[in-house]
Amino acid sequence: MSFARTLAIGAMTGLVAAFIAAASPAQAADVEVKIDNFTFNPQQITVKTGDTVTWTNHDDIPHTVTSKTMVFRSKAMDTDDKFSFTFVTPGKYDYFCSLHPHMTGLIVVEASAGK
Repeated sequence: MSFARTLAIGAMTGLVAAFIAAASPAQAADVEVKIDNFTFNPQQITVKTGDTVTWTNHDDIPHTVTSKTMVFRSKAMDTDDKFSFTFVTPGKYDYFCSLHPHMTGLIVVEASAGK
């Protein structure tokens, strides 16, 4: 096989791979928020629709994750307990700890490409 033909086949393979990657739906992401020292860290995040946010309590006392509009609400989480929520609707989601209302956070959900 000639060098030119090998080069052309390699270029075509690369183009096909790029097309498949572009045509494939984006993978949903898993985003972590840590609860530590009476704070949500990070306090504000931006995710895409379909992404899942998981909060993990690293404090020695219980905390909750509660949206101000009650879209999501965890049980009281002890040390190392987790709570996850998958966001399917774009918007802003203010949340707080119902046991310690001064603890607040914000999730901004943007529409995913193609949705």
